[in-house]
Amino acid sequence: MTALSRGRLRPEAVLETFELEMLGGQSERRYRKLRPEVEALPWGTLEKSRHQAGDLAEARGHWTVAAFQEQRTGAACAEAIRALLGCRAPIDLVGMACAFPLDEVVHVEMCARVAEELGGGTTIHYDPCQLAPVPDHDEPPLLQAAEMIVAAFCVGEAFSVPVLHGTWRAAKHPLLRGVLGVIVRDEAPHGAFGWTFLDWAGDALAQHRERLALIARLAIEEFTANHRAIARLPETDVGAELGWMEPTPYLALSRRAMADQVIAPLRKRGIDPYAPAVEAKLEEALDAGSGDVSLPSAIVAIG
Repeated sequence: MTALSRGRLRPEAVLETFELEMLGGQSERRYRKLRPEVEALPWGTLEKSRHQAGDLAEARGHWTVAAFQEQRTGAACAEAIRALLGCRAPIDLVGMACAFPLDEVVHVEMCARVAEELGGGTTIHYDPCQLAPVPDHDEPPLLQAAEMIVAAFCVGEAFSVPVLHGTWRAAKHPLLRGVLGVIVRDEAPHGAFGWTFLDWAGDALAQHRERLALIARLAIEEFTANHRAIARLPETDVGAELGWMEPTPYLALSRRAMADQVIAPLRKRGIDPYAPAVEAKLEEALDAGSGDVSLPSAIVAIG
């Protein structure tokens, strides 16, 4: 299996349902001390009676998927830390990255609690072995770290920061503004981290830039597919009350964010996701029906 590739689809019998639990006791007390702002949010203030059943169902699904995606990001952050240690990255750089998994766990909890206040989470079946991209451990450690960081940070987190900020600005309910505000604050250093890593690695990655460009393009394509789905959704008047942007402003902001915060900084560092060579590799792989050119998707079914 090649770097950051999709593994074989596993039988349904080995899939798991996305569920969360809190151990409580001393573990929870220590966790709360690390992030006391979570409990300070105005929990218990979402009024389900103000919304139509269909809108509530959509909101429950939205926030459940948000919790799951934060879980995936946390797993990717943890894998990136392993790779950073493996390539002997500067310890202050590694130390900064070590804060990211906790941020993501906090985001998982908050999104799940919002879904619960809206009537309960929806069902997601997923493959735990495909939760996050994993580099080829036979490759040089620096390349392993670069592949993880380009996919998870230079694309994923760098794109998310302005989009989440726009969603926070659009949100009207105090609880949802509070939740999104915590996430936006946490994500800002995540969005900058990838560029710090690439600038440190510098010319040591010169021979791998085309490969990293393909990794970036594959990550971008995940968002592009999502944008195509969003473009088919109708405009409503409930997004601001339930925590998301309506399709038209979301897509406009997303396109700007991808161009300005992802593609331009990558090109500045010699990594062009739309270079002719990358386009050719992508087309060749798609024509061959290869399963070794895509980032893994853990979600198998949402109900």
